[in-house]
Amino acid sequence: MPLTLASLVQHSALKLTVRAGEDRLDTPVRWAHVSELADPVPYMEGGELLMVTAMKLDAENPDAMRRYVKRLSDAGVVGLGFAVGVNYDEVPQALVDAARDEGLPLLEVPRRTPFLAISKAVSAAMAADQYRAVTAGFEAQREMTRAALAEGPAAVVARLAAHVNGWAALYDASGAVLAAAPEWAARRAARLTPDVQRLRERSAPASTVVGGTDDRVELQSLGSGRRVRGALAVGTGAPLGTAERYAVHSAIALLTLTTERSRSLQAAEQRLGAAVLRMLLAGQPDHARAVAGDLYGGLLDAPFRLLLAEPATAERDPAAEAPLPALAEALEAAAARAAEAVLTVPEGDERLLVLAGDGGAVAAACEAYTEKEAEEAGVVIGLSAPTGPIAAGAAYKQAEQALSVARRRGRALVEHEDLAAGSVLPLLADDAVRAFADGMLRALYEHDATGRGDLVASLRAWLSRHGQWDAAAADLGVHRHTLRYRMRRVEEILGRSLDDPDVRMELWLALKATGGAPAT
Repeated sequence: MPLTLASLVQHSALKLTVRAGEDRLDTPVRWAHVSELADPVPYMEGGELLMVTAMKLDAENPDAMRRYVKRLSDAGVVGLGFAVGVNYDEVPQALVDAARDEGLPLLEVPRRTPFLAISKAVSAAMAADQYRAVTAGFEAQREMTRAALAEGPAAVVARLAAHVNGWAALYDASGAVLAAAPEWAARRAARLTPDVQRLRERSAPASTVVGGTDDRVELQSLGSGRRVRGALAVGTGAPLGTAERYAVHSAIALLTLTTERSRSLQAAEQRLGAAVLRMLLAGQPDHARAVAGDLYGGLLDAPFRLLLAEPATAERDPAAEAPLPALAEALEAAAARAAEAVLTVPEGDERLLVLAGDGGAVAAACEAYTEKEAEEAGVVIGLSAPTGPIAAGAAYKQAEQALSVARRRGRALVEHEDLAAGSVLPLLADDAVRAFADGMLRALYEHDATGRGDLVASLRAWLSRHGQWDAAAADLGVHRHTLRYRMRRVEEILGRSLDDPDVRMELWLALKATGGAPAT
């Protein structure tokens, strides 16, 4: 406990007597200082016990003492020690009255007690309090270290909350709450997500204080580099003391170690994951399962999906966060929150391949990530349908196809299942397909432009009626012989036979791609 005026009064060797301010003796003392200046306030910081002999004070003047005591009180001086038997045989009544009126503790110091003895007592008590704080901090560190090794980050958060006599919460880089203690603190911690997200925008290490006087919350970033990997919130009813501060610093170190693995270990796991993926894509699922072991083997025991991501554009602000590592971090965090497995492997600097369980967490995270941060993230994502180890190669092609469609359509995310459930016609909007269609039909458009017939409309009607002459002629309002003549002209101009189903298919798609209008 911090040293108080009451502790000094109870010190048997000092023989101090309380002359005023008896009800404020529980005030902590930060230092003991001697000054005979008529106005020592400019040299005070607050929290001091000021000791005087009144060499330069008119201690018997009530007005002067009222001004003097008020100045001391306003400056944060916690007590006044007055030495008797030096300049005054007893404490002047004017000083006693002024101290009592202001509520400032006034201690009478006997002549046989030197000011140095009081200073030593204060210094010794402060040293003892500091030692107790350091000891308590080390004990907290040992306890949290054991918890981290045996139980993990959530146990560290619980121990920290107990040590600070408040609450604590652990966040991932996105601001989601990973652990909170006590249980009621989870809801309070969730309200701080925006503050955690703002903290992420600053280089690590970073900290901030939020909340009011009744619920003061310190937010501390986690991460050994410049990039914030998570955050720790500590809520208390008052500023942290020395022991509590030691505990918080220990928790930050431990949580940083548990949330940010060493680079060498991370690189080794990534190389192992890349080998597993290469084996899967090469059609060697048994070898892939053997290499995956306990680390990634669970991913291969249930349906999984493959995800391919690329930067949306090659032009990017050099100061902005790289989009693919940021996406990988978001997906890993989402999987961790849902207790699902995920494997992320960079394919060079411009592509990210992700193997994720089909529990839905990663797919949902992709959708939320691209919708919420499309402009900032700058990624394009293709997601395969659920598959198993044997069909991993086909799933990779599905992800590539979905990625290609996403880029052509200007969308941030496309799932292959959406393509299979929809229509192929939207794919015809591709510039290359339109160029092919224009080239294929151009001769017919040029013929019709001369006013010598309506071959394009006739071709469309005939194809839409599956080559039924009477039905197509009725749609056009012409005789079937006229339609037969026009179709022969189409064959002559194109140099291709309409009896060939491939030709009919290409012509129909060309008409759909152009919308029935020639390119201008």
